[in-house]
Amino acid sequence: MEDCLFCNIGKGEVDALCLYEDDKIKVILDAFPEKPGHTLIIPKKHFKDLDDIDMETLSYILLKAKEIKKILEKALNPESIVLAQNNGKAEAIKHFHLHILPKYDNEPKLSREEIYEKIKEVL
Repeated sequence: MEDCLFCNIGKGEVDALCLYEDDKIKVILDAFPEKPGHTLIIPKKHFKDLDDIDMETLSYILLKAKEIKKILEKALNPESIVLAQNNGKAEAIKHFHLHILPKYDNEPKLSREEIYEKIKEVL
């Protein structure tokens, strides 16, 4: 899809703080994070939502989410991590993506770039 922000990020046409990439997905820090370390897993192929995505891709995303969760725990020491996937009006960008949201009792006071560097240290 030509005008899709996440398709363009997946193709490398739009810059993002990338934590991981392969031929199927791109893992980035959210540009407008709810919490420090708010991460997105985006399939490179365009899927509108949960109803649209195939099970093979969805399973792959969930496997990678387990790995990224462990990396975020090691790098940022959150009290918990929430996985979220929105559909319909709840989702601003109509391209399937999984949110990985660290939650803190004492939230780190670091910029996105500083969070990115902390995460990269444990990759």
